Amino acid sequence: MKFNLIPTSLKDVFIIEVVCFYDERGFFFESWNQRDFASAGLDLKFVQDNHSRSKQGVLRGLHYQNSHAPLGKLVRCTVGAVFDVAVDLRVNSPTFGKWLGVELTAENKRQLYVPPGFAHGFAVLSEVAEVQYKQTGYYVPETERVLAWNDPDVGVQWPIQHPILSPRDQKGISLQDYLRAPDFIYEEQ
Repeated sequence: MKFNLIPTSLKDVFIIEVVCFYDERGFFFESWNQRDFASAGLDLKFVQDNHSRSKQGVLRGLHYQNSHAPLGKLVRCTVGAVFDVAVDLRVNSPTFGKWLGVELTAENKRQLYVPPGFAHGFAVLSEVAEVQYKQTGYYVPETERVLAWNDPDVGVQWPIQHPILSPRDQKGISLQDYLRAPDFIYEEQ
C-alpha cells in the first residue's frame, strides 16, 4: 500500500493520503492494509466498520466512548464532502481541548485517524455524503458520550451556520462539564 502519513497539530491524529491509480476504467487504491500501517507506526486492530449517509447541513457529533470502551476511528468520505473534526479530550495533553478540522471528500480520498481519547464529528458540505469508518473497539451504547458541537471553550469553526442535529447531539456536554469527571488522562509515551 502506498500512502502518506501526515502528522497534524493534534498529537496522535493523522491524515492519510492514499496513492490512487487511475486509468480509463476508473480508479483503484487500498484504503487499509494492516501490515503497511503498522510499519508506518499505526499498529491498529479494527473490529467494526460503519457507514452513514447524511444530507447537506447535517452535523453528527462530537461523539466519543468513555474510558470503559474507548475506540479509535479511521474515517473517510466515499460520496460527497464533509468537514471532519477531532477534539482532544486527554487531560494533561499539550493539545487538550484543541480541535482539528479536515475536509474529507470522495475526490481527495483522504482519511483521518482519530485515536481513543478524542471526540469526533463531521458536518456535511455536499448535497449528500457517505462516511465510512473503521473502529478499534465495538460500539457500546452505555459508554457513548457527546461533547457539545458548539462549546465556546473548544471553538470549532464549523463551515455551516445552522446544522441539522439529532436530539442526542443537541444535548452534548461542555468541556467544563467533561472536566468534572474526565474519561481520559494523557500519558507521555
